[in-house]
Amino acid sequence: QVQLVESGGGLVQPGGSLRLSCAASGFTVSKYAMTWYRQAPGKERELVANIRTADDSTSYADSVKGRFTISRDNAKNTVYLQMNSLTPEDTAVYYCYTRLLLKAYWGQGTQVTVSS
Repeated sequence: QVQLVESGGGLVQPGGSLRLSCAASGFTVSKYAMTWYRQAPGKERELVANIRTADDSTSYADSVKGRFTISRDNAKNTVYLQMNSLTPEDTAVYYCYTRLLLKAYWGQGTQVTVSS
């Protein structure tokens, strides 16, 4: 059974950092592209970062480039999102996503709130 479980969200001051984790089960993260999305109140869900399989190449939304880093720990079967220099505009629920055999899987999300 495929499961994605996010953790690491919370309340942080502007300029602070958080690291989100996405623990996967039922499949091997190293064999599939993994993506972080976020959804802010009243806004559509947007892609934040993606890590692909062949060469671990990554891509980022323009709004987070240079501040966020996606990575993968194959031994722990976990994907991370390191978020630095956070701003209130980064406040959202962050979701882990993957697609296996044409079926989409989402985690339950973790809330990130950036506020002083």
